[in-house]
Amino acid sequence: MEAVQHEEEEEEAEHQEGGGAMLWSLQEALDRQTLQIGVSACGATAVLDVLKLLGVAVSAEEAEFCVQTRLRRNDASLDDYLLSRSEAGATHAQLISGAEEASGGKVTGRFFHLHPPRRVRLMRWLERWIRAGAVPVATMNMQAGVADGEELPDAWHHQLVFGVCGDAAFMTNPLDVVLEAELQPRLCSESELLIRRDDVLSRIPPDCSVTELMEKLENLEDPRWRELHVKAQVLSLVQQQQDGDQRTSHLRIPAAYQSGVSLFAVRGTQVCRDLMEAQELQIL
Repeated sequence: MEAVQHEEEEEEAEHQEGGGAMLWSLQEALDRQTLQIGVSACGATAVLDVLKLLGVAVSAEEAEFCVQTRLRRNDASLDDYLLSRSEAGATHAQLISGAEEASGGKVTGRFFHLHPPRRVRLMRWLERWIRAGAVPVATMNMQAGVADGEELPDAWHHQLVFGVCGDAAFMTNPLDVVLEAELQPRLCSESELLIRRDDVLSRIPPDCSVTELMEKLENLEDPRWRELHVKAQVLSLVQQQQDGDQRTSHLRIPAAYQSGVSLFAVRGTQVCRDLMEAQELQIL
């Protein structure tokens, strides 16, 4: 009898959670969201809205300064350009430290990895934290889960989640409603980035030694540049170009970002204490 009652209570709790949770209404989000404040500054933009929702007002300039957004070095040599692409924008760690600094320590956050795949019902998990008063920011590989025939995005992206309802997440910058099926692959991705072939080949001067050009990347402490055989990929692109072969559309490089969700809260609150004490999401 107790087991049956427990199951009924769990079903009731699940039903109640599925009702959704919103930090802003759609109209409030339309009126109050911050649009992209600068090049590669989606992270700083998300931090601005996090602080706004948690009652801390800061300027766009202060948020970007605290997040320390990195830019692409478009005029650099190929090796330096690829290095800048791997870290352009900001990581989740920069968002958390930026929110702490910009708020004078009033706001803090914690990141939850979603790669490798985790044992979690994503929308229910987000809903519970939003109901508790936390503000989520998704760090996503927008190149993951792209349907055949659609143009491949050129970067990762941070977006604030201002609500969930059923299997849909409501997000800002841009204002969008994203189904869990679309969101899941973006939030569970290897830390990699695809670079368009033309962006690679256009940065190789005539009669240039690709081996020498890529030596800097081969000598980096991060072993992923070697594990992904980036130099060999570039050499292959060059050979294909010479042969009039364009079957390889992108170069795969390591990315500084990790896919998952950062949850922000005001220090000293119960939700902040719960956030810091919560267990990591279990790997499948």
